[in-house]
Amino acid sequence: MATVADQFIEVLRQAGVRRIYGVVGDSLNPVVDAVRRTRGIDWVHVRNEEAGAFAAAAEAQTTGRLAVCAGSCGPGNTHLVQGLYDAHRSGAPVLALASQIPSVQIGSGYFQETHPERLFVDCSHFCEPIVTPEQMPRILRTAIQHAIGLGGVSVLTLPGDVAGHDTAEPTGEHDFLVRKGVVRPPADQVEQLAGALNRARKVMLFCGAGVRDAHGEVIELAHRLLSPVGHALRGKEWIQYDNPFDVGMSGLLGYGACYEAMQDADLVLLLGTDFPYDPFLPGRNTIQVDDDPSKPGRRTPLDLAVHGDVGETIRLVLDQVEQKHDRAYLDEMLHRHARALENVVSAYTRDIDRHIPIHPEYVAGVLDDLADDDAIFTVDTGMCNVWAARYITPNGRRRVMGSFVHGSMANALPHAVGAQFGAPGRQVISISGDGGLGMLLGELLTVRLHRVPVKIILFDNASLGMVKLEMMVDGLPSYETDHEPVDYAAIAEAAGIESARVERPSDVRTVMERALAAPGPYLVDVVTDPNALSIPPRITPQQVKGFALSAGKTVLTGGVGRMLDLARSNLRNIPRP
Repeated sequence: MATVADQFIEVLRQAGVRRIYGVVGDSLNPVVDAVRRTRGIDWVHVRNEEAGAFAAAAEAQTTGRLAVCAGSCGPGNTHLVQGLYDAHRSGAPVLALASQIPSVQIGSGYFQETHPERLFVDCSHFCEPIVTPEQMPRILRTAIQHAIGLGGVSVLTLPGDVAGHDTAEPTGEHDFLVRKGVVRPPADQVEQLAGALNRARKVMLFCGAGVRDAHGEVIELAHRLLSPVGHALRGKEWIQYDNPFDVGMSGLLGYGACYEAMQDADLVLLLGTDFPYDPFLPGRNTIQVDDDPSKPGRRTPLDLAVHGDVGETIRLVLDQVEQKHDRAYLDEMLHRHARALENVVSAYTRDIDRHIPIHPEYVAGVLDDLADDDAIFTVDTGMCNVWAARYITPNGRRRVMGSFVHGSMANALPHAVGAQFGAPGRQVISISGDGGLGMLLGELLTVRLHRVPVKIILFDNASLGMVKLEMMVDGLPSYETDHEPVDYAAIAEAAGIESARVERPSDVRTVMERALAAPGPYLVDVVTDPNALSIPPRITPQQVKGFALSAGKTVLTGGVGRMLDLARSNLRNIPRP
């Protein structure tokens, strides 16, 4: 007779799941044993369940299929929380199994007792317990369909004793709905959109991840309207390539003329983006197109909200949009963008042979040049986001993943593990910061255990660079952001991972070439300049005042040398007119 755990794993197999990320033990043991006895599905042992959730999120984003992680009762499943928040906010279809203490002990304050059905509600579409065998397989299938259909996390709580019970209902076969339909906008909204686009003299298009399957349509619309095209960070990989209208990215990590183009426009058209930084939006003359009806208008006031798939909406509106002929606005923004990029390029090419510690921009530029055309990059939160956003060139085949909505540290390496399992034939590169890598350092052992051939490019500045910048713009001297240097290459070597430490810019390309060509995992520990901070495209008077105040406080505490280094490092990054 099959057990509930056997049935659970069989339903996952029917849903196309190929592995479960987690740490074995205790209340999970019946499920783990069912995995052992089932062909076609494996257990991937990680060192922390948080990393397992991150890995599942990246696998789901790489493959488009459901991915699964698991945690045993109590601390085993509470470790999942961070990674599940990231997966849910990224829209990654992930199922999490939060196993539970023996069912007869629930509510008694038993050893390791928690209440997962309460804990995970905020980071899931579906969060329910399985307390009797009769609930299976229906509840599991319902959870899977929520994750796939809505895009995000489902969580099931399963006591270990219930997992070991005999099944009560037949498993049968089931066809999961894995392809969602295309949202067609109402005809009157399309007509209003076309009218607004025809009336506006200067239209700017701002794109997010929702333009993923609409690159051609967006470019055609930009050509029709002679519009500059900017993007949010999550939209970069889907719209920046083969785009003669590109003016870069807006936001705290932004660059180029995107912000200026948006402010100078008569009409801004937001396409498939839930861009959260409203101070960078114009706050007027804005139309938003999104297939999620809950998103329009929650970031900025709108003249018109259009509920529809971006590609479908543009295809419909193009029949009614007139060709514009005045290129003055577009050409001005393209020139401004080119000048801004020239400044960016000079930032990492000037005096590189003499600049020690190494410019991080230079490292990112070399990596962009050497990486495969279909490489998958996973990016740590913080300054690594900046270097990836500004120097990794999309081409329609590369992927760039990170905790771009939740903003969690330590995501890059576990994301890389999941991406590599999901795409075993592709080059996967973790762009890690030393702060992030140190936080989940044990996942180097996961890489070694499974021989995951990820390449870890470590931007090692012994500093929390983004936090330092946040403090300074608030007028605070940086405190507890700089730490003792650590030889991460030596740690990787001790773990059995091939590695190299790079301290001179002249060695960057040679070592990186060797790392990327290696058949197995490789860590490149690049010692980079801790004072290379990102200057956003819009600097407010308050930020300038805060930065100056911070500089004064730092000088008063004996840190004039640090401020001088900081000034020299960032002269090359200040936006110029």
